[in-house]
Amino acid sequence: MASTLRLCLPRSSTILPAPVCALSSSRYLLTPSQTRRRPYSIAAPDASDQRLRAIDLSNFSITKTTTPKQLTANEKLIFGRFFTDHMLSLEWTAADGWLDPKITPYQNLSLDPATCVFHYAFEAFEGMKAYKDKTGQVRLFRPDMNMKRLNKSVARIALPTFEGEKVIELIKNFCRLEERFIPSQRGYSLYIRPNMIGTQKTLGVGPPGSALLYVIASPVGPYYPTGFKAISLEATTYAVRAWPGGVGASKLGANYAPCIVPQMQAATRGFQQNLWLFEDVDERTGEKEDFVTEVGTMNLFTAIVNKDGQKELMTAPLDGTILEGVVRDSILQLARERLVPDGWKVSEKKFHMREVADAAREGRLLEVFGSGTAAVVSPVRSISYKGELVNCGLKEDQEVGPVTLRMKDWIEGIQYGEEDHPWSWKL
Repeated sequence: MASTLRLCLPRSSTILPAPVCALSSSRYLLTPSQTRRRPYSIAAPDASDQRLRAIDLSNFSITKTTTPKQLTANEKLIFGRFFTDHMLSLEWTAADGWLDPKITPYQNLSLDPATCVFHYAFEAFEGMKAYKDKTGQVRLFRPDMNMKRLNKSVARIALPTFEGEKVIELIKNFCRLEERFIPSQRGYSLYIRPNMIGTQKTLGVGPPGSALLYVIASPVGPYYPTGFKAISLEATTYAVRAWPGGVGASKLGANYAPCIVPQMQAATRGFQQNLWLFEDVDERTGEKEDFVTEVGTMNLFTAIVNKDGQKELMTAPLDGTILEGVVRDSILQLARERLVPDGWKVSEKKFHMREVADAAREGRLLEVFGSGTAAVVSPVRSISYKGELVNCGLKEDQEVGPVTLRMKDWIEGIQYGEEDHPWSWKL
């Protein structure tokens, strides 16, 4: 489809100000039509204002494509490379709140070069999936968690919040329309990308007066083209992903682009991903240590035998620097339900890389794995840290440990409807 979606704000739209300029004769730079509109607040949109959060589904419209795409064979799917026929979109203005939602043919966006998303990174996104079970029933995995996180992310950068349950209903409709793109084979799914951007045309720095929430989707197979194999990490100390008081807990595009160069540097040394560390004082000893945070774009779990001789599954706490992963939360809940009765301890706590290295040297490090929507779990074979290669418990001919495999099977069993569970939402 060659048509273009043009983001034209209604005449009643309120545009937020450019910064006060000493050379300007008025406090704000306004267009003639806006001088007749009611005044606006310089503050970010009030998340408690239900009028600005509300989404009206009564005028929801669907325009189907006249040029449907050919399906790509499962074995040829590359993550994020192929897209479905349609997109879901909702515009927002500070004057009118959320406008009527619509599904249209997948198409380009038309944005002014001065649009604020291009200059000040007003952008937040989510990653979620739709699955088909053995009966062909389409399912979503914990979409309420994705909407909750997206609302927290957009609020952090002064973009508008929304009624999550209404957007879930819209995504369900979107998935029904695109059902033919959802592979039936286990290990394959439809990756769904909700994205919100600031669309105000301005070089002034301030909360955007207009925004666009849109959803696109891509049929995907296994995240790693090499298959389900253990990866090696480089513990990164020369760059930092997030810091206390920052935005590490928000799913913002601005968090991801700066991570690419360190990842490329790690790849030149033979490692698939970075293990992000953060130097801080260990309150137990008063010494500076490199604390474990995340791995690449995933949360990280470590399984050890602790100093008390108990098996322990550990992950870093949600202290504002860690992304609140949906799979992370799922692993923690399942581990507490299903591993604790077997004698395991499950911990969300700060731990540093030297503890992991010590456990490996002493034969107490059992497994390490990452978790995330794209790959579910990703086993780790080794970690390079300060010139030492830390073995993460796998044997030479082993690609995954028993705990990692159990988590993969448990979560995928729920996602594909093999286990009846409240986390699996039928359409």
